[in-house]
Amino acid sequence: MSSLASAPPPLHIIRSHNSPISALFVSGDNERIYSGDISGLVVITSTRTLRPLASWKAHKDGLLGVEEWGKHVITHGRDNKLHVWNRPSQPSTVMGGSASAPGTPELELGYSLDVNALNFCRFSLLPLADATRPSVGSEPRRMALIAVPNLVESSLADIWTLPSMERIHAAIGKGIIMSLHLLPARPGSANRVANRALSLIASYENGSVKLWRYRDVEKERSIEGVGWECVWSLKLHVESVMATAVSSDRSIAISVSADHLVGRYDLGADPDSNLESVGTVHRTKHPGNGAVAFHDGGRVCAVGGWDGRVRLFSTKSFKSLGTLICHKAAVQALAFASACPVSARRRCYRVPVGSGGGGGSDGGEGRRVIPDTRTTAGTSDVDASGSSAGQDGDGDSEDDDDDDDEMTSEEKARRSRWLVSGGKDGRVAVWGLMDFNARSVGGGGGGDMMDD
Repeated sequence: MSSLASAPPPLHIIRSHNSPISALFVSGDNERIYSGDISGLVVITSTRTLRPLASWKAHKDGLLGVEEWGKHVITHGRDNKLHVWNRPSQPSTVMGGSASAPGTPELELGYSLDVNALNFCRFSLLPLADATRPSVGSEPRRMALIAVPNLVESSLADIWTLPSMERIHAAIGKGIIMSLHLLPARPGSANRVANRALSLIASYENGSVKLWRYRDVEKERSIEGVGWECVWSLKLHVESVMATAVSSDRSIAISVSADHLVGRYDLGADPDSNLESVGTVHRTKHPGNGAVAFHDGGRVCAVGGWDGRVRLFSTKSFKSLGTLICHKAAVQALAFASACPVSARRRCYRVPVGSGGGGGSDGGEGRRVIPDTRTTAGTSDVDASGSSAGQDGDGDSEDDDDDDDEMTSEEKARRSRWLVSGGKDGRVAVWGLMDFNARSVGGGGGGDMMDD
């Protein structure tokens, strides 16, 4: 018989923040963990040394989102600003310092965009690979679309281009928006016009989730929501939606709320033939969930609860796969490492930028996930300076991107199974999980992922 006390501890606890964590992101190559808190502080942590590479006060108010975009870092704050920073490539020991983590640099601000942060809704980024723009040196010209709440009316959504900061779609939808996910045109849209058929998943304060799609693809831009139509609208929650996530293959979306329900949405289903096939509600025993994230393969999701616990579920059956316990207060952010870390260019979509864009029941907490015990013995505790109890503190401080020889393929594989959680207690916890892609986690038993 298992107990909650037997749940595996995190591999590492990073203590670079003195305020509640509000945003997390893991770089596409699994080299960096980005964490932001409600004071506006952002910290970039090396996943090799667990030392901070950079730490700076990015906003005057709390962080809503942070994401790496090529050689840039995008941050979104409650101060109604979205900043695009230049990511440093120099070793952190050579550059200046910051008060929060001495010896680490503060990033250089590239440009900013005024946004509306009234609803606590973070941005959604859609990177683009534009074949019509020349490269800058050896680096391809990076462009992206970004969805944010409307500047004037926060119940509407806008889509902008980066780095030109041009608004190409204005005032989409209606309702108090809690989260946004911008999606490219569906696979097979090979020509320039068809690639304008963007989709936008929006979740709302009333508990509903809607899929919007741009139909008027002959026009490059839209105003007042003209050309956008609601493909489907489902209200699976009785409380406000607190977070949504979309799988990497864009086949599934999941929403969590202040209630005890988890919503699952089949993005490939035909709502015209059967609307009920689009959405499924799953009831848990745990009300109050504020964060959700997909494992890269889309077969497993993590849900962060207000009780400080992280619960893992199969996305097919919503069978409980285990509970992770570390945080002393609500879990407010989650991020999985990439299962197949490659260049960030794999997340780009070759679309014409000038054309307006890209386009059950809970199984019980007594069961637990088997940790990847080969990674480390026990939990290492890392403070803001990068010193660690339980691991060698003499790690190389050189730029982590270039030191591939420091890690074996097995070590990189273990790192690709990391889950990172951030809590109201200011902790960032790193968990080592099993290889979900190599095991059956669907409707059947949990197999040897579980410790009964």
